[in-house]
Amino acid sequence: MISLDKTDKKILMLLQDNSKMNIKEIALKIGLTNSPTHDRIKRLEKLNVIKNYTTIINKEIIGLDLVVFCQVTLQAHSKKLITQFENSISNMPEIMGCYHVAGNFDYLLKIVIPNIKAYQLFLKNKLSVLESVANVQSNIVMSEVKESSILPIN
Repeated sequence: MISLDKTDKKILMLLQDNSKMNIKEIALKIGLTNSPTHDRIKRLEKLNVIKNYTTIINKEIIGLDLVVFCQVTLQAHSKKLITQFENSISNMPEIMGCYHVAGNFDYLLKIVIPNIKAYQLFLKNKLSVLESVANVQSNIVMSEVKESSILPIN
Protein backbone atom coordinates (compact mmCIF):
# COMPACT_ATOMS: atom_id res chain seq x y z
CA MET A 1 0.00 0.00 0.00
CA ILE A 2 1.25 3.48 -0.87
CA SER A 3 1.28 6.13 1.83
CA LEU A 4 -0.67 9.23 0.82
CA ASP A 5 -0.49 12.53 2.66
CA LYS A 6 -3.39 14.96 3.16
CA THR A 7 -2.54 16.92 0.00
CA ASP A 8 -2.36 13.78 -2.16
CA LYS A 9 -5.79 12.76 -0.86
CA LYS A 10 -7.23 16.21 -1.64
CA ILE A 11 -5.87 15.97 -5.20
CA LEU A 12 -7.36 12.51 -5.65
CA MET A 13 -10.78 13.60 -4.38
CA LEU A 14 -10.77 16.64 -6.69
CA LEU A 15 -9.78 14.57 -9.73
CA GLN A 16 -12.36 11.88 -8.94
CA ASP A 17 -15.04 14.56 -8.85
CA ASN A 18 -13.85 16.26 -12.04
CA SER A 19 -11.00 14.76 -14.05
CA LYS A 20 -11.10 17.74 -16.43
CA MET A 21 -9.93 20.07 -13.68
CA ASN A 22 -6.64 21.66 -14.74
CA ILE A 23 -3.46 22.04 -12.70
CA LYS A 24 -4.13 25.70 -11.91
CA GLU A 25 -7.62 24.95 -10.54
CA ILE A 26 -6.33 22.06 -8.43
CA ALA A 27 -3.41 24.12 -7.12
CA LEU A 28 -5.78 26.90 -6.00
CA LYS A 29 -8.01 24.42 -4.15
CA ILE A 30 -5.18 22.67 -2.33
CA GLY A 31 -3.08 25.75 -1.55
CA LEU A 32 0.01 24.94 -3.63
CA THR A 33 1.52 26.50 -6.72
CA ASN A 34 1.21 24.90 -10.16
CA SER A 35 4.62 23.21 -10.28
CA PRO A 36 4.42 21.13 -7.07
CA THR A 37 0.79 20.29 -7.84
CA HIS A 38 1.81 19.04 -11.28
CA ASP A 39 4.69 17.05 -9.77
CA ARG A 40 2.36 15.40 -7.24
CA ILE A 41 -0.14 14.39 -9.93
CA LYS A 42 2.62 12.96 -12.12
CA ARG A 43 3.97 11.00 -9.13
CA LEU A 44 0.49 9.60 -8.41
CA GLU A 45 0.19 8.58 -12.07
CA LYS A 46 3.66 6.99 -12.09
CA LEU A 47 2.82 5.02 -8.91
CA ASN A 48 -0.39 3.83 -10.63
CA VAL A 49 -2.54 5.37 -7.90
CA ILE A 50 -4.19 7.26 -10.77
CA LYS A 51 -4.78 4.52 -13.35
CA ASN A 52 -6.75 6.43 -15.96
CA TYR A 53 -8.90 9.47 -16.69
CA THR A 54 -12.38 8.74 -17.95
CA THR A 55 -15.79 10.17 -18.81
CA ILE A 56 -18.99 8.95 -17.18
CA ILE A 57 -21.78 8.74 -19.75
CA ASN A 58 -25.50 8.82 -18.94
CA LYS A 59 -26.40 5.30 -20.10
CA GLU A 60 -30.14 5.94 -20.45
CA ILE A 61 -29.62 8.89 -22.79
CA ILE A 62 -27.66 6.67 -25.19
CA GLY A 63 -30.21 3.84 -25.02
CA LEU A 64 -28.62 1.49 -22.49
CA ASP A 65 -31.66 1.20 -20.22
CA LEU A 66 -31.18 -2.22 -18.64
CA VAL A 67 -28.73 -3.16 -15.89
CA VAL A 68 -28.50 -6.81 -14.86
CA PHE A 69 -26.44 -8.44 -12.15
CA CYS A 70 -25.72 -12.08 -13.02
CA GLN A 71 -24.61 -14.71 -10.60
CA VAL A 72 -22.59 -17.25 -12.55
CA THR A 73 -21.65 -20.72 -11.34
CA LEU A 74 -18.93 -22.62 -13.19
CA GLN A 75 -19.03 -26.31 -14.16
CA ALA A 76 -15.93 -26.95 -12.04
CA HIS A 77 -13.21 -24.98 -10.30
CA SER A 78 -10.36 -25.98 -12.55
CA LYS A 79 -7.70 -23.53 -13.66
CA LYS A 80 -8.58 -24.27 -17.30
CA LEU A 81 -12.28 -23.43 -16.93
CA ILE A 82 -11.62 -20.36 -14.80
CA THR A 83 -9.13 -19.04 -17.35
CA GLN A 84 -11.48 -19.80 -20.29
CA PHE A 85 -14.37 -18.04 -18.55
CA GLU A 86 -12.35 -14.96 -17.59
CA ASN A 87 -10.83 -14.65 -21.08
CA SER A 88 -14.24 -15.02 -22.73
CA ILE A 89 -16.07 -12.46 -20.63
CA SER A 90 -13.17 -9.99 -20.97
CA ASN A 91 -14.13 -9.70 -24.65
CA MET A 92 -17.82 -8.94 -24.01
CA PRO A 93 -18.36 -5.14 -23.94
CA GLU A 94 -21.81 -5.57 -22.35
CA ILE A 95 -20.11 -6.76 -19.16
CA MET A 96 -19.15 -3.66 -17.18
CA GLY A 97 -17.81 -5.50 -14.16
CA CYS A 98 -16.78 -9.04 -13.28
CA TYR A 99 -16.04 -10.13 -9.75
CA HIS A 100 -14.76 -13.54 -8.65
CA VAL A 101 -16.56 -14.06 -5.34
CA ALA A 102 -16.82 -16.48 -2.47
CA GLY A 103 -20.25 -17.83 -1.56
CA ASN A 104 -23.11 -19.58 -3.34
CA PHE A 105 -21.85 -18.72 -6.83
CA ASP A 106 -18.48 -18.08 -8.47
CA TYR A 107 -18.77 -14.77 -10.34
CA LEU A 108 -20.91 -11.66 -10.16
CA LEU A 109 -21.28 -9.81 -13.46
CA LYS A 110 -22.65 -6.33 -14.03
CA ILE A 111 -24.19 -6.13 -17.49
CA VAL A 112 -25.45 -2.96 -19.18
CA ILE A 113 -27.56 -3.49 -22.28
CA PRO A 114 -30.38 -1.73 -24.20
CA ASN A 115 -33.37 -3.82 -23.14
CA ILE A 116 -34.65 -7.21 -21.99
CA LYS A 117 -34.73 -8.62 -25.54
CA ALA A 118 -31.06 -7.68 -26.02
CA TYR A 119 -30.28 -9.30 -22.68
CA GLN A 120 -32.10 -12.47 -23.69
CA LEU A 121 -29.99 -12.66 -26.88
CA PHE A 122 -26.80 -11.91 -24.93
CA LEU A 123 -27.60 -14.70 -22.47
CA LYS A 124 -28.61 -17.16 -25.21
CA ASN A 125 -25.80 -16.46 -27.69
CA LYS A 126 -22.83 -15.34 -25.57
CA LEU A 127 -22.95 -16.17 -21.87
CA SER A 128 -24.78 -19.48 -21.61
CA VAL A 129 -22.84 -21.02 -24.50
CA LEU A 130 -19.55 -20.83 -22.63
CA GLU A 131 -18.28 -24.33 -21.83
CA SER A 132 -17.33 -23.28 -18.31
CA VAL A 133 -20.79 -21.96 -17.31
CA ALA A 134 -23.06 -24.30 -15.35
CA ASN A 135 -25.71 -21.87 -14.09
CA VAL A 136 -26.73 -18.22 -14.44
CA GLN A 137 -29.09 -16.36 -12.13
CA SER A 138 -30.19 -12.92 -13.34
CA ASN A 139 -31.17 -9.97 -11.18
CA ILE A 140 -32.79 -7.12 -13.13
CA VAL A 141 -32.23 -3.64 -11.69
CA MET A 142 -35.56 -1.87 -11.15
CA SER A 143 -34.05 1.49 -10.20
CA GLU A 144 -30.61 2.78 -9.42
CA VAL A 145 -30.51 4.21 -5.90
CA LYS A 146 -26.81 5.00 -5.86
CA GLU A 147 -23.93 4.54 -8.27
CA SER A 148 -20.58 6.17 -7.77
CA SER A 149 -17.08 5.91 -9.13
CA ILE A 150 -15.64 8.03 -6.32
CA LEU A 151 -13.58 6.05 -3.81
CA PRO A 152 -13.86 7.13 -0.17
CA ILE A 153 -10.31 8.32 0.48
CA ASN A 154 -9.81 9.06 4.19
